[in-house]
Amino acid sequence: MTSRAPAFEIDLPATSANLGPAFDAAALALDLYLRVRAQLAPDFSLRAKGVDAEICANPDSIILKTYREVLEGGTAPPIALEIENEIPIGKGFGSSAAARLAGIALAVHFGGLSLEDGQSLNEAARRGGHPDNAAACWLGGLVVTKQTEREVVALRIDIPARWSLLLVVPDQPLSTEKGRRVLPERYTRGDVVANVQGALLLISALGQGRPDLLPRAFDDRFHQPYRATLCPLLEPVRALAGKAGILGAVLSGAGPAVLVFADQTVPVEETKMCIADAVARAGLKADVFTTAVASCGARDSRRSLAPAQGEARR
Repeated sequence: MTSRAPAFEIDLPATSANLGPAFDAAALALDLYLRVRAQLAPDFSLRAKGVDAEICANPDSIILKTYREVLEGGTAPPIALEIENEIPIGKGFGSSAAARLAGIALAVHFGGLSLEDGQSLNEAARRGGHPDNAAACWLGGLVVTKQTEREVVALRIDIPARWSLLLVVPDQPLSTEKGRRVLPERYTRGDVVANVQGALLLISALGQGRPDLLPRAFDDRFHQPYRATLCPLLEPVRALAGKAGILGAVLSGAGPAVLVFADQTVPVEETKMCIADAVARAGLKADVFTTAVASCGARDSRRSLAPAQGEARR
């Protein structure tokens, strides 16, 4: 254990997983952050501000729980924790993955652990069961993942274009567990082929900066048809494809928020107004705001904690 560890700071981006057909296989890091500051203290303390601050300030929060568990409880040095959060919790933006990675990073720093990047990622995926969210948060950018019995293989793909993204966020959260329960156990061969084709086209279009291909890449038969009843924003927003520069829309993670890919040549305020009008006509309420792909993953005040590109070290 490191008894004289200096104060520690870490910023972790939100993530949007699945991206339509790339179910459980790909995710984007978004320009919204969980910012954590910590230092050794006589007793544990936690202060939080920002989005869903009351949840972040819970003494049983995922961050502190993960920190204690990784260091096996009694060996965890007490820390004073300050959190500034921009990530909506329970809305499909990988808030749990960011919190687990924060707890692991704190354990490495204050507990004197020696975990390589891939080991931290494996630990977060093992605890949360979402390697796509964890990888995008840790590496930044567009990430594709493959989880085996022993490890998570994650590859960051450079994105040449600065994609225009909007988030459509409802008031009420949706638990990932509830979103999982509505999914079928089996799919037809046609559904599997369609999703493989869509996922490959989607990743290629994003990686090559081809917005013209995106409208044909969002077809999904794995999760969105089954989650649509739990996520009422999806259908009215998805129906806008081709209007006001909207290239397509997908559930962010398991929902209920929706991620919109927009054409940069169309004024963003026009796109936002179009979405807001459609949401209102459907009798729903949601906030609509812009974001961008976060090119960097988790980082402390001095450096990125993970490789800037390429495969996560294992």
